[in-house]
Amino acid sequence: MLDGMIILWTILTILSLIYVSYDLIFVTPNPYLMKIGWILVTMYTGVFGLFIYLLSCKEPIAQTHEEFIKPLWKHAVGSTIHCLAGDATGIIILAVFLSFFSVSIPFEITLEYIGGFAFGLLIFQSIFMKKMLKGNYFYAIRKTLFPEWLSMNLIMGGMIPVMVIWMILDPISKDPTSLHFFARMSLASIIGAFFSFFGNRWLVKHGLKHGMMTTRKDEKLETMKEMSHEKVSKAKLTLAMFLSFLGLLLGIAISIIFAMHFTA
Repeated sequence: MLDGMIILWTILTILSLIYVSYDLIFVTPNPYLMKIGWILVTMYTGVFGLFIYLLSCKEPIAQTHEEFIKPLWKHAVGSTIHCLAGDATGIIILAVFLSFFSVSIPFEITLEYIGGFAFGLLIFQSIFMKKMLKGNYFYAIRKTLFPEWLSMNLIMGGMIPVMVIWMILDPISKDPTSLHFFARMSLASIIGAFFSFFGNRWLVKHGLKHGMMTTRKDEKLETMKEMSHEKVSKAKLTLAMFLSFLGLLLGIAISIIFAMHFTA
């Protein structure tokens, strides 16, 4: 039963990926970093990613993308996609690498957190956002550190319970050559995206992250300094980061409770 569902999910994911990739290349005017983000996220989340793409990003009629993506929730989706694409990629790469070693679950999750955060910040955020942030890589790191960290905590808070519980119940899902591994990471990415959306909405609303964007042929990306920023108090920033860590700890706690109950 589970094998059949996983095979079906894999087929639907491949079809979703083909459609989204084609549409991004030939139809919807997204900047290249968002195109890459959507393709990666659709690869990880399958039909769910396709559904969200159709609702929030796909240009319904020619020359209407700018108007179509105006609602705040769509910008929050764009921010979430950008974050998930980097973080989940780092997490999955580490999961594949660690599958060749015998390591404890806590150690594996810790390394995946570090890997996801590092990949998301140093590659997907800073390199891809450099052109929007004065063209300076280290300045981009500094400007994206807080939003990336907050988003990462929420993504990992959602992903950890899924990854741990599924791995305990289905040990074969640790093997990256198995479709069970893909299914485990896919569900974890979906749950992580859901929890991260609310944090990204707050970040976009306060001008701390970009949202959905439109870039037509021969147009350049707008710079972050041209975007509207609100001054956010240190108290609000501290509270937001605290809540993100609370979400991370909640995910860890759920995993620990389940592991203790299962192994008791």
